[in-house]
Amino acid sequence: MRTALRSHIGRVRQVNEDRAWIGTVSSGLTAAAVADGMGGHNAGDVASTIAIDTLSRSLSLWASDLSEEASESKLRDLILKANAAVFEAAESHAQYHNMGTTVILALVDEKEGLIGHIGDSRVYRIRGGAIEQLTEDHTLVNELAKSGQLSPEEAANHPRRNVLMRALGTDRDVAVDVMRIDMLPGDRLLLCSDGLSNLVERETILGTLTAPDLDLEQAADRLIALALEGGGYDNVTVALIDYVPADAAEGGAP
Repeated sequence: MRTALRSHIGRVRQVNEDRAWIGTVSSGLTAAAVADGMGGHNAGDVASTIAIDTLSRSLSLWASDLSEEASESKLRDLILKANAAVFEAAESHAQYHNMGTTVILALVDEKEGLIGHIGDSRVYRIRGGAIEQLTEDHTLVNELAKSGQLSPEEAANHPRRNVLMRALGTDRDVAVDVMRIDMLPGDRLLLCSDGLSNLVERETILGTLTAPDLDLEQAADRLIALALEGGGYDNVTVALIDYVPADAAEGGAP
């Protein structure tokens, strides 16, 4: 697996409330996590920092094989532990009241992966020249779109499209979406905050991640640049995991 990670404050915000981490855990799996914080008085960056710090410490101790039945529950428990850490910090400090964060987490090997998710940060998979959004936004507008009250076009441009129905740390209890995916040689996973997905069209993201002249690091840089060119009105973070086929590993990026 190859990885790349980039984060930028953007052109408007005074603080970068995104946090992210990529690493290899003790069992040899590749892990990545992105959190997009929210809250007044810079509490958003506190929430996302606590979440990523808690998750990275927990993941570094992961020793299980993904094929184990309990791995999905274990991943959910890691995210709930991060939720408790953010919630307790908010309860203990008045200035951090009601702070929270989105979170997306991917844990993968050469056969499969687990995705954990709360909020509207996203995971995409690029495979065979196509892009697929693996996560579902936990937003008011997405709920309205699913129920048929908004068209896809109305949802994409709705003034309240970023209102979250679920976030990590705002409540003592939270539902965590966990899904199992398959991994094939040549797959690329993109984890990103909405500073990318709100500003860069999906087909442009796909074109960047399949461009033959860009290696993984260059593709990450290009995605950040595209978000800035699109206005850069939010923090933007991208984390990439590239499953390089064994026969291509010696010859550079596929």
